[in-house]
Amino acid sequence: MDSFEINKIIAAILLVALLVIGIGKISSVIFYVEKPETPGYLVEVDQVSSITETNTENIEVVVDIASLMAMGNIASGEKIFKKCAACHSIVKDGKNKIGPALYNVVGRQVGGVNDYKYSKALLAYEKNWTFEELNGFLIKPAKYIKGTKMSYAGLRKEKDRASVILYLNQNNDNPKPLP
Repeated sequence: MDSFEINKIIAAILLVALLVIGIGKISSVIFYVEKPETPGYLVEVDQVSSITETNTENIEVVVDIASLMAMGNIASGEKIFKKCAACHSIVKDGKNKIGPALYNVVGRQVGGVNDYKYSKALLAYEKNWTFEELNGFLIKPAKYIKGTKMSYAGLRKEKDRASVILYLNQNNDNPKPLP
């Protein structure tokens, strides 16, 4: 291939490039589109105003704790408590783990273990761990006391909650009488 043929090939490539650029410029002049100030289309819709009233009363669910406790079983509670044992100790004079020691928890004030750093929500709760309080807390701890550090999902089954509460009550210096 001699130099004259290479010049023709390069000239052809440049001509094609110039044609593409020229056609693009000419088409933008012919088909000029004015850009809107705000992009998009305005869709006019009749504004429907609906006011919904919500009742923000606190509905307190009353649970028959006596019949709930009758469903429970201490041996079953011991098995279910193994999930809790990953974070809590249940032995007398047991050390705190990720969560506080739970020996003597039934009847104790919420946030009552002195050498454990509770969340502000539990310290501000100012109630005692009764059978009813434990039942409500064990359903879903983060929902029952908002702001608690306990991230456990909870026990949905009433029988499981009753069994764990009975087991916690048994692991007490002075077990509380059942309701």
